[in-house]
Amino acid sequence: MAEYDLIKTVSQYFDYHLVNPFLEFIATKTVYDPDEVNRARLQLLERTDMVDYTIDLYKNLLPSKLEEAKKDLMKRRSEVVAVFHEISEKCNGIMDAIGDDATKEYIGSCRDGKQLMEWIINKYPGVSASSADDLYMLAKHYYSCGQYEHASGLLVAHRLVISQSDKNYLNNLWGKLASNILSQDWKSALAEVTNLKEYIEGTGFNCPLKSLQQRTWLIHWSLYVYFNHPQGRDFIIDLFLYQPPYLNAIQTMCPHILRYLTAAVVCNRGKATAFRELVKVIQQENYQYSDPITEFVQCLYVNFDFDGAQKKLRECETVIQNDFFLTACLEDFRENARLLIFETFCRIHECVSIDMLAERLNMEKAEAEVWIVNLIRGARLPAKIDYKLGHVVMGQQATEPYQTLVDKTQDLVLRTQFQVQNLQLKSAQSNPDRVQWSNV
Repeated sequence: MAEYDLIKTVSQYFDYHLVNPFLEFIATKTVYDPDEVNRARLQLLERTDMVDYTIDLYKNLLPSKLEEAKKDLMKRRSEVVAVFHEISEKCNGIMDAIGDDATKEYIGSCRDGKQLMEWIINKYPGVSASSADDLYMLAKHYYSCGQYEHASGLLVAHRLVISQSDKNYLNNLWGKLASNILSQDWKSALAEVTNLKEYIEGTGFNCPLKSLQQRTWLIHWSLYVYFNHPQGRDFIIDLFLYQPPYLNAIQTMCPHILRYLTAAVVCNRGKATAFRELVKVIQQENYQYSDPITEFVQCLYVNFDFDGAQKKLRECETVIQNDFFLTACLEDFRENARLLIFETFCRIHECVSIDMLAERLNMEKAEAEVWIVNLIRGARLPAKIDYKLGHVVMGQQATEPYQTLVDKTQDLVLRTQFQVQNLQLKSAQSNPDRVQWSNV
């Protein structure tokens, strides 16, 4: 399955800390030699400041190399501790000032971070204009040491005292998102994805190429959030499929993301109408990228090749089991894929043999029969089972007028939200230093 593994492809869009979970995951699979993966993981961690964690991993993964590596790592540890004490001492003044009750009260009437910082400098001795940068460096140091929750808290404080024009504002957004991801704080991580999106679309960077690059990074980092947040499958479809700048970024820079978009659509029964748009994109990008997941949809909705769809479904299960982001979606994908095969097959045929359906669904006959009965009852399909002949008989399924209306209007709420966001961004551009205190 190394042919379909995307870790090498997606890793170039993440920092070292976010790549480490990929390697930890793939080491438990049979895709690559576990010893090689573990060596690569240790080499990766040696580039961070997670010294104690790296030593522990050497003990567990490569005990024969521990003594050799420990000499350099202990020296590195002393350097990391020294840097930490130096930066921490510089930040004592501004941290005390931010935590003071007077400052907390003043924040409510403050116009933006720049004004707050000027007020703190005038009121508290020992705080200077460079203190904000020191605070950012301390947060970055905590992050590099693997203390992600501490880093996240410091970045919140740092964002209070800077404006959007600050040189480290964008770094703050990316650092906060990474810290929330690695702390598994998915609610806060989702908020940071929104903050980053608004910043990218609001500033424009005065360079289309840089905007495209930033969108590409956000697409990849958001995979962590979307495949862990309870509503993530809705959000990934709304962002990747229905927002042209991000769909364009996928088609231009990273067509491999179609795997995750396709999986989200298949797993999300509430977004059934998204298949029309998805199939168009898959057909357009087929020359650039395809894998069993995209090919399953193509077999089913373009070629109506049920034998091919059945074969691809078996391959999909193996691909999903070995994919870091999708592995938790296996049961949902399998169940919904079978349902799609059943619905499409029955839409074409009025009478279907249960034996044939069981074969198409890759199930035993008895299991398929129970599954079909539950499906007919749960979805209220116009179908019945002839147990004597072993057939599923489909009835007439006329489209009701209200369903047609629902299909045509169901995306209006989403489109309205996009229009409101665009208006807010245009309003924010007229005052770029405005701080969204509710998002801090």
